[in-house]
Parts: sequence; C-alpha cells; structure tokens
Amino acid sequence: MRHSRPPRGNSSLAVPLPEALKSPDAERVRRRNVLYGPWVPLGFVLPALVYFAAMFGYPLYYSISMSVRHFTVASFLTGVAPFVGLRNYVDLFTDRLFLAALGKTAIFTAFSIGGQMAVGMLLALFFRRAFPFSSAMRALLLAPWLLPIVVSASVWRWMFAQDTGIINYVLLSAGVVSEPLPWLIEPAYALCAVILTNIWIGIPFSMAVFHSGLQALPKEIFEAAEIDGANAWQRFWFVTLPLLKPLTAIVFILSVTYTVKVFDLIFVMTGGGPAYGTETLAIRSYQLSFRDLDFGHGAAVGNVLILISLCFAFFYIRSFKRSLVVEEG
Repeated sequence: MRHSRPPRGNSSLAVPLPEALKSPDAERVRRRNVLYGPWVPLGFVLPALVYFAAMFGYPLYYSISMSVRHFTVASFLTGVAPFVGLRNYVDLFTDRLFLAALGKTAIFTAFSIGGQMAVGMLLALFFRRAFPFSSAMRALLLAPWLLPIVVSASVWRWMFAQDTGIINYVLLSAGVVSEPLPWLIEPAYALCAVILTNIWIGIPFSMAVFHSGLQALPKEIFEAAEIDGANAWQRFWFVTLPLLKPLTAIVFILSVTYTVKVFDLIFVMTGGGPAYGTETLAIRSYQLSFRDLDFGHGAAVGNVLILISLCFAFFYIRSFKRSLVVEEG
C-alpha cells in the first residue's frame, strides 16, 4: 500500500492555485482592477495631457487657424478673418524675402552646427585625460551655455562694433587686417558675426555630451589599436568616431532642432539686418506679424519652422531608439 508523501518546504505552497486565487485579498484586488483598472493609468497621465493640450495643442491649433485666414489687426477687434485656404503658404514660396530667409536659415544652421560639433569634439578629446585643474577648466567652459542668450548677444554685439569693438582691435593689433571690419554693418559680415556667436554659445553642449561619451568607451579597444600600429588620427577616425556614431547623431539632430528656431540672439545683435542679411525664418515670422501686422503670413512662416523642427525631432527619436538597441545588443 502506497502512502502519500507530505509536502516539503513551506506548507503554503501546497495550496492549489485555484484556492489561492479565491482568497479574500486576491478577490479584493480583482474587483478593484475591474472597477478602477482603466482609470488609474489615465489619472496619472491626465495632468500631463492637460498641460500639453493647454500649452502646446491650443497654440498650435490657433497658429494653424491663423495661417489659413486673412488675419489682420482688425480681425482681433471684429472677430472676422476670411478663410483663404493655403493661399498664405503659396504666397510664401513665391516671396523673395521668404526664400532668402529660408536660405539664411540653412546657412546659419549648417555653419553653426559644424563649428559647434567640431570644436566641441576637439575640446572633449583634449579633456579626455585628466590633468591638473581640468575639472575647473571644463566648468568654466560651460559658462557660455549657462548665460542668458540676451546677455551673450549684447556682449558680442559690443565686441563686434566696428570702431570700439575688441575684435577689430585685436585683428588690427595683430596685423591681420589693415582697417576695421564692418561686422554688423554689411550683410555678409553680419551673418558671420551671428554664426560665430552662436558657435560660441553651443560649444559647451557638444563638448559635455562628447566628453561623457568618450569616458564611457572601453580603453581596451584603443590599447589594442595602438598595439596594432594605429596612430592618433587612425584611432580617432576608425575607432572613436564609429563608436560615437549614435551619440553624434543625437547631438546633431538636437542642435539642428534648436538652431533653426534661434530668434533672440539674432534679434538682439542685428534685428535681422542689415538689408535682411541675417533674417532667418524666426525673424521673418516676427517681422511679418509684429512689424507688418500680417498675422496670417507670419503664422504660416512659423508653421513652416515648426514642420522643419518636427522632421528633425522624428529623426532624433529614431536615432535614440537605435542607440538603445545598440546598447542592449
């Protein structure tokens, strides 16, 4: 005759699973999930949804609504703004000033980001190895990023002054130029001035991100490359850059998203002039809306700028997901 064996270990484990599910605590949890389950997650995200709807959704809707209407100052008083469809957008792409602003935005963005990322990478490589006061120097180099844009733009506007600016004084003293350069007077020089200022402001961000990425790279790979006979340039080009490719893509896309909509820097330094020489899309939208009081076309320019930013934001999300996949792999 066979005798049943007593359960080993904890006796609670011997309770059959259906009986455990019928316990009072489990039944209470099940009822609570049935009654409140769908609403609990919504309660957590509801404040964020309300915030985004109020601060982003409604302004975006109002901007789109204005861009498809003939919206003027009288429209605020009478509430009448005739619907014109896409006529405002068609007018933009046949407007010489808008196309010029689009080109200025592309030039400003390309040279700004190129300078920021190149100098930021060089500084990150310089600070890769610790040396005395390296931490203090890195902290000081973050100052341009921490200062208010209006303050930085005002200081650089004084520095670029033709007769009293320190930049022309240094160039003349060094014999680089024979006469003061009209930095903020001629359109080409003014565009160079705002680009150089924006590079100076954005360098700390690129340097900080690249420096953190370099610190996370395994040293064994560089030691193996050095043993194989790779020089410093080869180690940088064939080892460092490929390993930093996901991070570089994120820095590039974030920088583009920020740079295409720069307004305060250009407005303080040049106001979009001289002769529309520094008028980007952000400045053009401001000028149409608050100088010409043509709010319909101004909103259309702003929406074009939003669309450009959203495109790069989409690529940023894709690059971020790919970087996560690479880290998990």
